[in-house]
Amino acid sequence: MTKDKTQWTDFLQLVSVLQWVLSFLFLGVGCSILMVYLMFTSLWPLSALYFIWLVMDWQTPERGGMKNRFVRRWRVWGHMKDYFPIKLVKTAELNPNKNYILGCHPHGIMSAGAFTCFSTESCGFAELFPGVKASLAILAGLFRLPLFREYIMSAGLLPVSKPSLAHVLTQSGKGNAVVIVIGGAAESLASSPGINTVVVRQRKGFVRVALEFGADLVPVYSFGENELFQQVVFSDGSLGRRLQDLFKKIMGFAPCLFVGERIAIIPYKTPVTTVVGSPISVPKRATPTEEEVDHYHKLYMEALSKLFHEHKVSCGLSESHKLRII
Repeated sequence: MTKDKTQWTDFLQLVSVLQWVLSFLFLGVGCSILMVYLMFTSLWPLSALYFIWLVMDWQTPERGGMKNRFVRRWRVWGHMKDYFPIKLVKTAELNPNKNYILGCHPHGIMSAGAFTCFSTESCGFAELFPGVKASLAILAGLFRLPLFREYIMSAGLLPVSKPSLAHVLTQSGKGNAVVIVIGGAAESLASSPGINTVVVRQRKGFVRVALEFGADLVPVYSFGENELFQQVVFSDGSLGRRLQDLFKKIMGFAPCLFVGERIAIIPYKTPVTTVVGSPISVPKRATPTEEEVDHYHKLYMEALSKLFHEHKVSCGLSESHKLRII
């Protein structure tokens, strides 16, 4: 490859990652500000018509959304994948005649592995798991932001709410894999290079949903996710952590103080390997008991720990690295 071509490739990868980071951080707020601003200009009918549409279309995110294969196949996602690079690894077959809940760990700052592997086609999920359709479930409040909601729905993103999960697991046939970043905002606060901490011990809602709809559980671990940014991690009880927890309680997500490799927000070029584990067979129980929930929750944590330790060395960690489950 010539020097000019290499430089051009590097530039495309950098721009692709930059647009993703800026979208993650600012696009939702920017779209909201734009629509409100237009209400006070001569273009106010556009905003008015959109808000009428928004009211009429309010329930669409919880009814399967509107996945667009064209958006999921954008070349920009391939450039973004190659920047790190990000790789999807299959360890077992997923039967297309069943439904699944994939628990993805860790959250990291921006869940680059989960987004790239399950909301785009750049990592080859459809080829690795033929007949299985992946949908990443994220914070439900994001689907209330004007224009931004259409954008994220086009990539197949869904709200992580009970009605949304119920629709996918009951009304969309078989071969559906709902991906949930279990640790959420709490786990993002623990993300930092060299740290392998997952927040799942007290999180059992996803197991209850799996039992209610008979969806098999699948652990997923993204090695390298926590290495993409340097974060200021406040100690428990400190003023900084209390403010983060308060913000998380009110808004549903936590503000992280982080820095990347370039211009503060560009992540480090660290390989991310997202490993999909073996499915845990789960029976269908309309009203699962606490004992059943605890049983399958324990099986899930054991399978997650096993997945981590079996693949940590091949994914760049040393044998001494441990997984901390809180």
